[in-house]
Amino acid sequence: MFGLGKGKQLIGLDIGTSAVKAIVLKEQYKNYQLQALGMEPLPPEVIVDGSIMDSGVVVEAIQKILSNQKIKLKNAALSVSGHSVIVKRITLPRMSQEELSDSIHWEAEQYIPFDIEDVNIDFHIFDSQTDASGGEMDVILVAVKKDKVNDYTNLVRQAGLNPVVVDVDGFALGNQYEINYSLEPDQDIALIDIGAGVMNINIMHGKDHMLYRDISIGGNQFTDAIQKELNVSFDQAEQLKLGETVEGINPDSVNEIINSVAEDISHEIQRSFDYYKATSSSNNIVRVVLTGGCSKVRGGGIAKFLSERLGIEVLVGNPFNNITYNEKKFDPVMIQEVAPLSAVAVGLALRRG
Repeated sequence: MFGLGKGKQLIGLDIGTSAVKAIVLKEQYKNYQLQALGMEPLPPEVIVDGSIMDSGVVVEAIQKILSNQKIKLKNAALSVSGHSVIVKRITLPRMSQEELSDSIHWEAEQYIPFDIEDVNIDFHIFDSQTDASGGEMDVILVAVKKDKVNDYTNLVRQAGLNPVVVDVDGFALGNQYEINYSLEPDQDIALIDIGAGVMNINIMHGKDHMLYRDISIGGNQFTDAIQKELNVSFDQAEQLKLGETVEGINPDSVNEIINSVAEDISHEIQRSFDYYKATSSSNNIVRVVLTGGCSKVRGGGIAKFLSERLGIEVLVGNPFNNITYNEKKFDPVMIQEVAPLSAVAVGLALRRG
């Protein structure tokens, strides 16, 4: 689940609440070039809290992207998030990678709230602690319910693809950030991707993933609140959420609703930051890099709102910052428009099977 492996090129396939995104990258002399990019919206209620309610609709969306973008690759990397995913940083007696592989299921039983037989488990020893001398070491432990993995991999197979990598959304965010921005070894950066249904928070200290959380809040809360309070349609609520005007609707009323939901989001982020500061010796969060569809709320104004509430610089991330593309094939305006939505898919496309 971790890092950039060496191997064959993969389709980065991000199956989100509101859309499917597929990206293909070609590695060129330690750089990457965009070869294919496709997005297909999903109707509401097709995916709820990370659970697939209508696999047929999702399969059709994937196949439509593959056809429209003329993607011939068959191997794909996908990711999961939500309540069925547990990511914990734990401290264990120092041991080798091989020793931990042999004992990880026994170690995991103390930290995983699910039946250990019902989950797939992976782990990562922090880079700076890989020798097997005495003392303790920090490990990132990941457990995902097998039925969740099976639901997603079976769906991808139905679309005609071969799922060779299953990652976690937050680690895909880390992959793309590492490629596109300079890592600052002595500073903490919070990567926050707020999609339609889930907010992923990944705090990184250099290359190390220090804290990871999935929170069930996102763009749908804005849309639902606008619909309920202003008695408008789903499509009108989506327009208002993005800062567009709808006849007969007072923009001030929309701003009040958006601010209320944004306050809830900022409180959830602050709670995660407070927990991190209370449990980590490294607690210098200097910057938030914001991605996901919610970064476009109110014309991108949510980044400024969160910065004011959190007292930290909030930047909208660009997962194509260091990725080249042919401007004859990909319109730069289009790339700029879809960039904040593409972070997870880019991180997955960087994987190699």
